[in-house]
Amino acid sequence: MPKSQKAAEPRPLSSAVDYVLDEARDIIRQTDPDAVEALLKELADAKRVFLYGAGRSGLVARAFAIRLMHLGYQTYVIGETISAPVQPKDLMLLISGSGETYPVSMSAEIAHNIGATVACLTANRRSKVASLSDVVVEIKVPADADRKMSVAPLGTLFETTTWVFLDGVVAELMQRRHQSEEMMRQRHATME
Repeated sequence: MPKSQKAAEPRPLSSAVDYVLDEARDIIRQTDPDAVEALLKELADAKRVFLYGAGRSGLVARAFAIRLMHLGYQTYVIGETISAPVQPKDLMLLISGSGETYPVSMSAEIAHNIGATVACLTANRRSKVASLSDVVVEIKVPADADRKMSVAPLGTLFETTTWVFLDGVVAELMQRRHQSEEMMRQRHATME
């Protein structure tokens, strides 16, 4: 490498973490409170909740499904072998940054046609998944030009923000359903 070209200095891990946490906090603060309340109401009233997302969004959906189970919900992750059929009174929560991922939009369409309540968390309010949803919570991540892709590549901001947001939803549902951590611990897996 010529001496005139200076090698890029590595960014410390903490700058990436700080950036993602700061952005997630800002995104959650900008989330429409009416949409959040609509989601909370649907979740508070739900008997059975079906969750789905593809890729890393799917991992966020699975993590939230576990917490809902700890809260006493009957939860299913779409695509798992032990998932029950969706019924008209069920709630389906879909997580998709683009809102266009084929298996997620297909799940939205099927649940919508069955008459289940469909809710989604998406960065794209104008997406197919959003158009089929009764409740849309927009996790409005900055456009590519406005974010640091070198420290938060691909869907990192959407996925991280959604995970943190849903952990906040868990705390709210604990209050609304009068659940303590001890009650949740009794539903925690014993075979780990």
